[in-house]
Amino acid sequence: MWLTDIQKIGVGLTAAGCFFLLLGVLTLFDTALLAFGNILFLAGLVLVIGHKRTLFFFARRQKIRGTICFVAGISLILVRRPITGFILEFCGIMALFGDFFSVIVAFLRSLPFIGPVLSSPYIAPTIDRLAGIRVLPI
Repeated sequence: MWLTDIQKIGVGLTAAGCFFLLLGVLTLFDTALLAFGNILFLAGLVLVIGHKRTLFFFARRQKIRGTICFVAGISLILVRRPITGFILEFCGIMALFGDFFSVIVAFLRSLPFIGPVLSSPYIAPTIDRLAGIRVLPI
């Protein structure tokens, strides 16, 4: 594998953070689960791409609105305003990581069980539109 041991730990922490965020939403915006998910997600991101690249990613001029929404959302979650905090954080996530959705969809389509479902003619146009994948009309 091309990942170092630190990056592998970071991938695990990022996945655990996403899991806890999902679990926090499913348990009707439990503040502790959302906060724990945010901490794990950020720690994993730092371990995967490094602290300098993480800082440069969040401080880019094109992504500053997303960064402000993301940080404000995390702050609201930590002061026990989970619903408004998560909505604001989700807007920040969409602004920061929206460019990666087409890559994520392409990866999911290569998986054995999920791929055929996402590539079906009934679901594929909707997924492509949501992910921002441009398809030629031919």
